[in-house]
Amino acid sequence: MLFEWLFGMFSNDLAIDLGTANTLVYARDKGIVLSEPAVVAGKLEHGGVNRVVAVGSEAKKMLGRTPEHIVAIRPLKDGVIADFEATEAMLKYFI
Repeated sequence: MLFEWLFGMFSNDLAIDLGTANTLVYARDKGIVLSEPAVVAGKLEHGGVNRVVAVGSEAKKMLGRTPEHIVAIRPLKDGVIADFEATEAMLKYFI
């Protein structure tokens, strides 16, 4: 009981909703701390997206408006992860 209380004081409880359109992050005692579009823009190098240039709202502004060497994508499609690397980059940025 004491261990659980002590451990709880030093932990950050987060809940993440990976939605197809938006990603939400909920923090215990704070509520929703992030609500951003689930979009990642990255630079194309060596056949794939190697460098993320924008995530969330900034990346959404780039949808359909990027030069040839940059691609803006939604890494989640139809409720499942379609691009694991882009989803990982998005989560790292958000958290």
